Formats: sequence, structure tokens, C-alpha cells
Amino acid sequence: MKYDFDLFVIGAGSGGVRASRFAAGFGARVAVAESRYLGGTCVNVGCVPKKLMAYAAHSSEDIALSRSFGWDAQVAGFDWATLIGNKDREIERLNGIYGRLLENSGVTLLNGHARITGPHQVAVNGQTYSAQHILLATGGWPVLPDIPGKELMTDSNQVFYLKQQPQRVLVIGGGYIALEFASIFNGLGSEAHVSYRGELFLRGFDQDVREHVRDSMADKGVNLHFNSELQAIEKTGNGDELKVTFKDGSTLDVDCVFCAIGRRPMLDNLGLENVNVQTDRHGLIAVNEHYETSEPGILAIGDLIAGPQLTPVALAEGMAVARRLFKPDEYRPVSYDNIATAVFTLPNIATVGLTEEQARAAGHQVSVFTSKFRPMKLSFSEVQERIFMKLVVDKVSDKVLGCHMVGPDAGELIQGLAVALKAGASKAVFDDTIGIHPTAAEEFVTMRTATR
Repeated sequence: MKYDFDLFVIGAGSGGVRASRFAAGFGARVAVAESRYLGGTCVNVGCVPKKLMAYAAHSSEDIALSRSFGWDAQVAGFDWATLIGNKDREIERLNGIYGRLLENSGVTLLNGHARITGPHQVAVNGQTYSAQHILLATGGWPVLPDIPGKELMTDSNQVFYLKQQPQRVLVIGGGYIALEFASIFNGLGSEAHVSYRGELFLRGFDQDVREHVRDSMADKGVNLHFNSELQAIEKTGNGDELKVTFKDGSTLDVDCVFCAIGRRPMLDNLGLENVNVQTDRHGLIAVNEHYETSEPGILAIGDLIAGPQLTPVALAEGMAVARRLFKPDEYRPVSYDNIATAVFTLPNIATVGLTEEQARAAGHQVSVFTSKFRPMKLSFSEVQERIFMKLVVDKVSDKVLGCHMVGPDAGELIQGLAVALKAGASKAVFDDTIGIHPTAAEEFVTMRTATR
């Protein structure tokens, strides 16, 4: 059968763009359809603008700290509109780069909502195209709790476009997005509250890390409410003020309720009922090890499938799909072992490998090495913030199973250690490595005595 395209990608986010570009580079006829914005969640309402805003929040700490080094730094104030305007211009620039990348790769870019109309068929803007392979890469969408007043909430897409800085913010959730924005709002001078329904946020992270971040955020002035669950939100009639009622009967008046309890796979009006694409109990698309769905010719990657919902993972999956379909001699499966990740809270969190709890649950006999110390940068100040570092080591093999850090630029540091873990480095290798002095990073190669 003659198809219009060898590969039709629905969604021009990180994974979709990567698959499209490289498939076209391998000689395939490729089209990609996008109904919103090029670059997907990460570029537009995720990693990139989030970190730009985190830089802005961190600037307040740098300005205050500069006085201890002799600078007579005076701050006239913070202008939210300037930050958002500069952010918007940068995202617009990146949108243009993504468009040019696709065009220069020979990819046909279709601006519009794509809907599967049958096997090997996709309709966009009233025109139907045929494709040998269809790749679903539409990413995720924010989830809101079904409570009275949920329409008054700000979700993790809308938060990047607030016209004014809210002076009092309640953040709902305990994951990456929630804690990052709690730090951002707090750093920019807003009164920030976090409501989390469990006993401690950052589920899945190392317990020591979770506790250290809890204490650090509280020390920075973030108001933490654990075992806390929303019941309703209503307007008070006093401007934009919102009254939040919790299930324990307590209330809180704020200017913004920012909800970051999770994201769902974006499958709305995608036409999956016209084909045999099966989903799991979480609403994620079920795929095999080659990202193939139960419908021949349809594949899915990224936040639509089970696995780490991280931009670099989607990029790797997009590359794997392109290679397997159109350059099989270069194909290699994605390794999901030792994927490093960072949370851009203040202070930053970064981790790679197993947590202590995961290592013990997997049957490892472990030695744990930890260190807490005040950064040299704070020597002249009254700030008592501590860096936290941790190594989890297998006692039998001496292999380092996990590295964890809370502190400035943790992501930059852990990225290098991720290479070491990927290479199978032992604790002896860490011990034999001469550190760079004076740095915080050298602590990872000077921890000699196990704490437990």
C-alpha cells in the first residue's frame, strides 16, 4: 500500500520533535501535527520557563548574600511583569527554533488538531493523511480535584501566564511542580503555603532527602501543611481573595490556589475509539518494549506511557523509535537504569540511582555515607542553610547504588556522578578520585566513614 507518509507524529513536544527530525534524517517521509505550541510542555509550560522563574527567585538570595561580601546592594522591588514578559519572549524564540529544526530536517509541519480516523489514517484540518506508522506523543495535561470551586484554581499550565504576582499562594501537591513553585513564589516575596495530603512530600525520593528538604523549605519561610486536604474554594468578595476550606474544618485566605497534584495523558479527541489502542488502569497507553500499541502501526512515547515522565526520557524514546523503524542497524533500546533527575526547589534536589529504601527492598546489604555542611559561600552571612549529600553503597560488591544531594546547583553536580554510576563505579573508585578544592562536590569523594 502507498502511504502519504512513512511516519506521522501527533504532538510536537520533546519526544515527537526528536522522533520526527531523526526519522526524516534517516530518509523517511515524516509529518508532525501540533495544535498548540512547538516544543510541548517542557519548552512552553514546564522545564524551561519553570527554571527561568526559579533563577528569578534565587536572585533574591544572591542579592541578600552579596552584602556579606561588601556589596551595598539595594533592591527597589521586584516586577512580575518584567519576568513574565522576558519569559514569554524567550519561549517565543525557542518555538521558532523548533519550527526551523523541523523544516530544515524536511519534516512536514501541520498546524492543527490531529485525530486518528482509522488504521493508518489521521485527519488534520479536514484533510485525511495515510501513514505506515503513527506515533502518539501528545504529552500530559494538568489534573484538578473534583471539589466545589475547582474552577477558581490555577493549574500548572496557567501559572506561567498569571497577570500579577499573587501575594498569598496556596500550593496543592507534593511533587516536583508543587514544591518548585512554592519555592519560586516564596523566593519572589509571596507568602507561600503548601498543602499535602500525606505525612511527607516527595514520595519516591530518599527519606533523608525528603526530611532535609522539608526542614530547609520551612527555614526559608514556606508554610508546610501535611496531612492536609482541600474540601472547597470560594470567593470572599474582597477582590481576588479566595477562601480555602480544608477537610479538618480549618480555613485559609489566599490570592491564588495553585494546583499541582499531577498530570494525565492528553488523549482528548484523539480518535482512539477508531482503532484498537488499549490503555491501562491509570489511563496510560499500553505499549511493548518497542513502544508499539495493540493497534498495528501505532506507537506511543513520553508522558502517554508508563515510566519516568521526564523530558530526557521522552527524547531518548523518540530517538529509539526513529532508529528502530528507519535505521535499525543503529538501534539500541532505552536504558531506564540510573536516570538522574533534579527538582529545582530552593535549595535544589538532585538524585541518581537507588534510594536507601529501594536498595534495602531489593535485597542489597548497604552502607550509607552522609554529610551535612554549611556552604563556603555562606561563611560571612548569618544564613545557616546546610548542603546534604548521601551515597548508598552495596556492601558485598562495593558498587555505588545511589547518589543524592540537596544544595546549590545539585543538578549540575549529580549529572557527572550519573555517568559514574552508569559506568558501574565502586566506592573505592570514588575514594581514589582526588577532589577539586574548595568545592562542595569534593565531599562526594571524601566521605570515608559510613553513617550506617
